[in-house]
Formats: sequence, structure tokens, C-alpha cells
Amino acid sequence: MKQLKIGLLGLGQVGSGVYSILNSKGTELARKCGTRLLISKIAVRNTSKRRLVAPKRSLITTSALSIVRDPELDVVVELIGGIHPAKELILAALRSGKDVVTANKALLAEHGRDLFREAQRCGRTLLFEASVGGGIPIIKATREGLAANRIRSIHSIINGTSNYVLTKMASSHVDFKEALSMAQKKGYAEANPKLDLEGIDSAHKLTLLSSLVFGGWVRFQDVFVTGISSIRSEDVSFAEEFGYTIKLLAIAKKTRSGIEAHVRPTLLPKSHVLSNVNGSYNAILMHGDEVGDILFYGRGAGSLPTGSAVVSDLIDLARMKREGLKLPAPLHLNRLHVRNVSVLESRFYLRFHVVDQPGVLARISRILGGRHVSISDVIQKERKIGGVVPLILLTHKAPERSVLRAVQAIDRLSIAKGKTQVFWIEES
Repeated sequence: MKQLKIGLLGLGQVGSGVYSILNSKGTELARKCGTRLLISKIAVRNTSKRRLVAPKRSLITTSALSIVRDPELDVVVELIGGIHPAKELILAALRSGKDVVTANKALLAEHGRDLFREAQRCGRTLLFEASVGGGIPIIKATREGLAANRIRSIHSIINGTSNYVLTKMASSHVDFKEALSMAQKKGYAEANPKLDLEGIDSAHKLTLLSSLVFGGWVRFQDVFVTGISSIRSEDVSFAEEFGYTIKLLAIAKKTRSGIEAHVRPTLLPKSHVLSNVNGSYNAILMHGDEVGDILFYGRGAGSLPTGSAVVSDLIDLARMKREGLKLPAPLHLNRLHVRNVSVLESRFYLRFHVVDQPGVLARISRILGGRHVSISDVIQKERKIGGVVPLILLTHKAPERSVLRAVQAIDRLSIAKGKTQVFWIEES
């Protein structure tokens, strides 16, 4: 039986998952793809570190470069993460005639255009199923199962840490810090979870997913990003009173004017399918012109779910090599125009903290009306904190820049105390 000789860079959480799957299911996987998937070398930074798996010492090296240059290997699996030296190692592997599998969404989102071009130049394949959605097979499903469709929109929850925090804020009625502490105790959040909580991880994934489905390259720096760290427990409660749930949504749409791509806390109706995606789970809702709405749901991270996605890429490579085939380039690299979010229209949730005196709502309404922003719903609470009360407004659809300019003017008034909270409302 043929062999696919694999060089594994990194034996952390995902690397351990890949090793575990290949080690425990080697015979079964060989039957499925007609090739034995053999890990021949593993690069680690620290050979004495305790790990989830225990490969033979003869497989281990501290020199990642020796693996990418090894002429005996067929494919390099990059699982060390980060930008450097991962980028240089992938380029070296491609130039050494090796195919590459990676789960590195940050690297691909920020430098993927260069890497995919180099893969094409070298006649090699760069696969990345594990980079979006963890164990959810979204790349393969989009590239193959939905190939007959023009995808019109993506609405997704693609970061388990932020989703767990928001779920706990809603279900346990706790503030952001306490919910984050719960996530860290469960192992769902890193000691420094900034990339997750500030929406950057979701934006990396949205960059890749929208580039895949919209037929061109969406630049990461063109994706608007806002995280969840400013959300208060009162926002969760007020949203619930209006019949909404707050989720960190990664949204992309294809319009005649260009691509819309943004990551932000968003109010969703409780009846919306994504409102019921809780805990650390991920979900991706797409709308295709032929299939209509289609939902992908599952664990978006973790050793075995993400390892499963890496192994699926290895199986694809083994089958291609066995049959003498090559996958077409997974992405078109022509740059797509991404619309500035300031011109996008939506309904908005506005939470003001204002002094408790007559005429406050009228003054705020006049400023909003002067920017052609009309109010659809109001909640004004009587409870006072130091003479200040919360005032919550929902608007009708309006351009984002009009809403933000009105809010900036309101925040300068003496009646306003603190910065106004502004959230997007997504009805569809």
C-alpha cells in the first residue's frame, strides 16, 4: 500500500489531536483513501514538555526547518500557529516540493494571498479546512457540495470563547468579567483571550470564508471588527426585554455595490436559528441562490474536532496523489471591493445613561431626527444610579454613519453620562 509521509510542525492541542486520530485509526483511514497516512517526523520547541500524546522519541526533532526540507516527506502539516516563523516554514515547504496542510487562520487571513500564489507557482496544494469552524467541514462543503450555488450571504458564530461568555451572561445573569472567568475555568478561554473577545479571531475566519464563497480575495484589514468586552449585563437584559439575544456575529454579504464584511455584537430575534447556538458551539448560516438557507453547526475548536479537519485534508491529498489528480486553486486571488461599514444600513440598539430630568428623551429624539434616524421602541428605566438612569432606544433602519454622528452629538450633551452603547440589529 502507498504511503503519504507527513511532517508535523507542532504537537500542541491540535497537533496532538491529529497524532491521536492517525495513531488510533490508521488502518481504517488507509482503507478509506487507499494510502497509509504516516507521521514520519514531528517538530516541537521543547522536547521535555508534558503532552497529551507520547510519540516515539525517534520521531521528535526541534528543527522545523529540517522537516520542511526533508526530501523523503510528501506533506507538511503546520500547526504551530502565529505569523512567524509559520509563514517562512510554509513557503520553504512549498518551494521544497511539498504540499501543505494548515489550521493557521491568522496567517492565511493576513498573508494567504501570497501563500496561495506561491503554492500555484510551485505547483503544490495548500489546504486549510481546519482554519475555519474547527470540526465543521465548511471549506469542503462550500467548495464541493455548494458549487452549483452563488452564495449571497454568511451569518456566523465562529468563535467559541466569545459565544460561551455571552451565553453565560444571558443564562446566569452575570457580568462580562464573571462570565469570562467561567470560560477560563472551563478551558474555553486563554489566559489572554484578546483575539477571541475583540473579534479578531472571527474576522480572520470570516476573511477566509468570504474569500472562498464570493470568488475573490477579501482583505483582512477591510473587515470591520468590534468585540464583546464593552457589553454589560444590563445590555443583555434590555435586549431580552425587546425579544432579542446578543451574539458576536461575523457577517458577509455580496451586493451590487461590493462585499459587506463585519464582525460585531449583534441583536438577533430569539426566533432566529443562530440565537439558539449556545456555549462553545459554532454555527455558519449561508444563503445560496439554489439551496436557500443552509446551516452548519458543531464544535468550532478543540483537539479532536480540529484534528479531524486536518486529517480530512490529508485524506484528500492521499486520494489525489493516488489517482494522479490535482485540486484546482481553492481561492480566486483577485481583490474584492469591501464596502465601508459607515454606508451600511441597519436598525440599531442604543443604550444611553442620562440624568433623570424632564425633556431628556425629547432632546435625544431631536438630534436623532436631525440625522434622519427615527425611533421604533423605547425603554426608560426608573432605577437611578447616582441620579443617572438608563434609556434604551431601538431605531428604524438608517445608515450607520448617521447613527454614529447623532450619538457623538448626544454624548457631548450635559444630560449624557458616559459613552453610549451602540449595537447592530440583524433581523434576517
